[in-house]
Amino acid sequence: MILEFFGAAGEVTGSCHILHVGGKKILLDCGLIQGSRKDEERNRDPFPFDAQKIDAVVLSHAHLDHCGRLPLLVKRGFRGPVYAQEATCELTAILLADAAYLAERDAEYRSKKTGRNVKPLYTMAEGERVMRQLEGRRYRERFEVAPGVSVRFVDAGHILGSCVVEVFLREGGLERKLVFSGDLGQYDTPILRDPDPIDRADVVLMESTYGGRRHRAREDTIRELREIFTSPRSRKGNILVPAFSIGRSQEILYQLGKHYEEWGLQRYQIFLDSPMAIEASKVYWEYPHLYDEEATRLRRENGGMPLLPNLTLSRETEQSMAINRIRSGAVVIAGSGMCNGGRIVHHLKYNLDREETQVLITGYQAYGSLGRRLVNGEDSVRIHGLTVPVRATIHTVGGLSAHGDQDDLARWYETMSNRPPVYLVHGEPESQRDFAQYLHRRCGAEVHVPVPGTVLDLAGL
Repeated sequence: MILEFFGAAGEVTGSCHILHVGGKKILLDCGLIQGSRKDEERNRDPFPFDAQKIDAVVLSHAHLDHCGRLPLLVKRGFRGPVYAQEATCELTAILLADAAYLAERDAEYRSKKTGRNVKPLYTMAEGERVMRQLEGRRYRERFEVAPGVSVRFVDAGHILGSCVVEVFLREGGLERKLVFSGDLGQYDTPILRDPDPIDRADVVLMESTYGGRRHRAREDTIRELREIFTSPRSRKGNILVPAFSIGRSQEILYQLGKHYEEWGLQRYQIFLDSPMAIEASKVYWEYPHLYDEEATRLRRENGGMPLLPNLTLSRETEQSMAINRIRSGAVVIAGSGMCNGGRIVHHLKYNLDREETQVLITGYQAYGSLGRRLVNGEDSVRIHGLTVPVRATIHTVGGLSAHGDQDDLARWYETMSNRPPVYLVHGEPESQRDFAQYLHRRCGAEVHVPVPGTVLDLAGL
């Protein structure tokens, strides 16, 4: 009964851990490493385990840093089931298809640029193979993954279908309960329900993305957004919103619809410039039974989600290119969320050098990503081989993060009455150090920070 730490140990992306129970190997997440080009090249490295010997994968949610290497796992010989919450299955299918398409496009571009035959990380056909292995489960339904291993998904409040994974282990007369947090959302996040409480655990594998800080109060964030959208200066230029296609894009649309009249949004042309976000939004609207009370009420009152009469869904490349001819009055929501690819990069190239431009950073930006460089205040950035001066105003809108902050994480941990030992993953070293100290001081928790290759003997707990 052993847990091995591989991905997202000492860093934020690339979530990947292995459970060894009764001769079976269960993978918790199989995520993509994101950030700089150098970081992303690590995705091509061999797995530190034999993919053919993995018996099953348990997936916490549909973000690339948690599911993005599943096609590689299958490509390298994995043939078992991938268990996920029902909505997660649908979103994962959309996400991996898009990721494979972009990987093929990137390989084609780099091949032309370098004169070498650059292979994509995986192809669209390889991404589609994963879909045949996905098995959907409902929240709070306990099911067997392997002999001696059963799992129950509960709501993590991060994105639609996101899960805290309760893992019930039995081997040699011993029983243990491991709780894997996945990514935990903020309390009182729009649309989604709060993270479910956990009664007890023997050990907790816990994310710590924002473990070293507190988010701005949501009401302050909404006030800041109002000021940006109602500012006469904003109407002189464009507002660019880099957003993750799953979760963040839907929340932003929800807020714009909710405050449409109050913020005078009829003055703008609003674009959702992301085929993946458009498809993900359809999935969101298909699962109203997963909404919180406010979203449920608004959906009932409106006959659907809050409406944006001036919203354009931009699917085709030509539509996206046409947006760059607009010099003022456009609100553009586009991926990727870290500005390390996708359509937002083109919009930044055309708008960053203009003082009238407003850029709203609404989520975590990994080290080395273009988004992180903008947040850090660099005077110029390289985009598609060109040096682009940064004259735009960069707003870091922290209150919209899909990740809980220090207090949210501690609040969730405190639902476990027995205060089990904690192993922090999915966080930068400084954030993990600060959160470990905070959690120990506030809750008396025994906190550990594993590194890649750390082995935890669960039987010895």
